[in-house]
Amino acid sequence: MLKRKIETSSFDELIKKNKEEILKNKEELEKIEKRLDEKYLASLK
Repeated sequence: MLKRKIETSSFDELIKKNKEEILKNKEELEKIEKRLDEKYLASLK
């Protein structure tokens, strides 16, 4: 039983870390998109 508990908590921890990484990646992508949009708009002027 103890072993299963450890595996479960490790699994939960991995899920949490993956979610954090996904959020970081999403933020980076949004920054890049914003920069591209700004460059595109500047090129139209």
